[in-house]
Amino acid sequence: MNSNKARGFTLIELMFVVTIIAILAAIAFPSYTQHVRTAAIRDAQSSLIGLASAMERHRAQSGNYAGAATAGALSGVPAIFPTQSPESGNANFNLSITVALADTNQYTLTATATGRSSITVNDTMTLASSGARGGTGTLVNGWN
Repeated sequence: MNSNKARGFTLIELMFVVTIIAILAAIAFPSYTQHVRTAAIRDAQSSLIGLASAMERHRAQSGNYAGAATAGALSGVPAIFPTQSPESGNANFNLSITVALADTNQYTLTATATGRSSITVNDTMTLASSGARGGTGTLVNGWN
């Protein structure tokens, strides 16, 4: 018995499989993007809390918060903690310190988005020495 019938998939079968894959990708990609964004925000929160701890250690040693930024300045990138979040790899956030000029016993820590991980560039999350937490732009509720 010699059969000349071609073996393989029909065009309809291939289009059906492609449609199923497209539907799964349309569902999975936004979920993945939201997960990556949330993970980056949680990492920035952790970095701000870690920097606040480093600020308290600095105050215990020097009596105030002045000099915690690079070159002993009252504001700028941290000299006592990594300057980005996450600490290694590509930065999702850049960290900075602002110490009050009139009262060197108060500070505000800021994590500024770099535009990676679906977070708008220059949106910020803040943590003050009083414990007040805040945010701007898409991160206005970032601590929630």
